[in-house]
Amino acid sequence: MFRRTFWFTTGVAAGVWATTKVNRKLKQLTPESLAVTAANKAVETGQRLKDRAVGFALDVRDNMAQREAELGEALGIDQDPELSAPRRLAAIENHRNDNRSTPKYIEAPMYSYNRNEDH
Repeated sequence: MFRRTFWFTTGVAAGVWATTKVNRKLKQLTPESLAVTAANKAVETGQRLKDRAVGFALDVRDNMAQREAELGEALGIDQDPELSAPRRLAAIENHRNDNRSTPKYIEAPMYSYNRNEDH
């Protein structure tokens, strides 16, 4: 009698455990749960990519500043940190071509061109 009760209880416990396991898996496979899981993984991937892109941009910026300093030393130009980038370009152009009044970085005026006027 004791043996039958033991195996009956063991069977009931195994059945409850298996049913719980199957029900959890079925809930994970519902469309809503799959959508939430996919969205969470997409957000995590986006965050990882963003972190890598920010790190890459900072590395590029540091290397660009270092190379700019090297070029400034090679050209003999004292770089003033208060000058903005276009003024630095103008200073470089004026340093190279003292007789020229307008630096190269100024854009030419835009003219509209209609290709149908030629016909």
